[in-house]
Amino acid sequence: MVLPSNITLGERVLDIGIRAFTGLVLAFLVLPMFVIVPLSFTAGAALMYPLPGWSLRWYQDFLFNPLWTGALHNSLVIGAATTVLASTLGTAAALGLGASRSPLKRLLFGLLVTPMVVPIVVTAVALFYFFSAFGLSGTLAGMVLGHTVIATPFVFITVSATLQGLDRNLTRAAAILGAPPLAVLRRVTLPLIWPGLLSGALFAFAASFDELVIALFLASPELRTLPRQIFSGVSESISPTIAAAAVVLVIVSTGLMMIVELLRRRSQRLQRAATESR
Repeated sequence: MVLPSNITLGERVLDIGIRAFTGLVLAFLVLPMFVIVPLSFTAGAALMYPLPGWSLRWYQDFLFNPLWTGALHNSLVIGAATTVLASTLGTAAALGLGASRSPLKRLLFGLLVTPMVVPIVVTAVALFYFFSAFGLSGTLAGMVLGHTVIATPFVFITVSATLQGLDRNLTRAAAILGAPPLAVLRRVTLPLIWPGLLSGALFAFAASFDELVIALFLASPELRTLPRQIFSGVSESISPTIAAAAVVLVIVSTGLMMIVELLRRRSQRLQRAATESR
C-alpha cells in the first residue's frame, strides 16, 4: 500500500478506525428501524418472525381505513399550518436578532431555543394547562400552536446560520440606492437565504409530523395525528398496520432530511460563488 507523502501510517490507521467506528455507530442507530420494514409486508396478523408470507394487505388497510387516513390527513394539515407559522416566526426572529446589537442578544437567543432544551413532556404539560384556560385544548388551532412552539426553534437556528454567510454589503447597497426595508427584504435578503429558509421549513414540518407527546396532551379523539394513532394501536391492539404506518413515517422523514442535505450543499455552493465573485 502506497501512502501519500504527507500522510503517515499511524494517521492512516486512525482515519480507518474513525470511519469504521462511525459506521458501527450509524448501524446501531439506523438498522433497528429497518426491522419494521419486513413486518409491514407480512401475510400474518401478528408482528413476529419468521414471516408466514408476504402481503400488501396492511398497506391497503393503512390507505383505506378511516382511522389511519384521518390521522394522516390531520398530520398533514397540522404539519402544513405549523410550517407556515413557524417559518414566519422563526425567520422574523432570526432577521431581527441578527441585526440587533442589544446586550441581551445572547439571552434572547437562548430563550428562543429553549423548547429544544426543555424536555418535551414538560412543554406538553405547560401547553395543556395554558391552552385549557383559553379553550384551545383539543382544537386544531391548539395543536398548530403547540407544534409551532417546538418547530420555530428549528427555523430560527437554520435561518440564523444562513445569515452568518450573508454579505451585508448587498443589503446596505440596496438601502443606499433607495429601496425601502420591505423591498430589501423581499428582493435581496430572502432570495439569498432561501435555501436556509426552506431547510428550516422542512425541519419544522418534520418536527410536527413526527411529534407524539404534545398530541397526547392536546389532541382530541377526533383530531388524532399519525404518531398518536400508532401509539394508540400499540397500546390497544397490535396490528401490522402499525408497521406500515411506521414505514411511511420513516420514508417521509428520510425524504425530508435528504432534501435538507441537498439544500445545505446548494447553500454552500452559493456562498462559495459569492465569495469568489468578491
